[in-house]
Amino acid sequence: MTATPAVTENTWERLQIVDRIELQYQVDQFLYHEAHLLDTRQYREWFQLVALDIHYWMPIRRTVTIRNIEREFTRLGDMAFFDDDYKDLRMRVEKFYSSSSWSEDPPSRTRHLVSNARITEWDGNELSVCSAFHMLRTRLDDTSEQFHGRREDRLRVNGQSFLLAQRHIYLDHTVIQATNLSSLF
Repeated sequence: MTATPAVTENTWERLQIVDRIELQYQVDQFLYHEAHLLDTRQYREWFQLVALDIHYWMPIRRTVTIRNIEREFTRLGDMAFFDDDYKDLRMRVEKFYSSSSWSEDPPSRTRHLVSNARITEWDGNELSVCSAFHMLRTRLDDTSEQFHGRREDRLRVNGQSFLLAQRHIYLDHTVIQATNLSSLF
């Protein structure tokens, strides 16, 4: 990757078009690389892309009336499928390599598709990125599950690349029929 364009007190909208294109390309490549690492079960290598202050969170989605639409997703601090920090994620990653991960032995096969990545904010050090994802997971000989939704990430500039400082995952599903949520999104 090339060096991130220098910015002082600029927002994403104020960048020159060539700098926006370059930064968008770098973000896209980072997200594709991350998906490749997860799909090829290189979890430790993926974990090296995680910032020490990561917040990895997946709220629960509910079906609500339009009058209560603000309650569609649980809030931070309420129940969630994931509410992980660096230590929690490290334990999850290491569990993939242990014999105590019954839900991943034999291991799942995943395909992460990431699209519609949009940089919504940039302060020169961190970017807010919203993207759509579709994750297909097959397990054993006859189990196939699909997850899709949006991710709201904070990427922190780290040399010529980024670190994942935040991932908030909003599933399109209100009912998850999978037997576990052991995969990383």
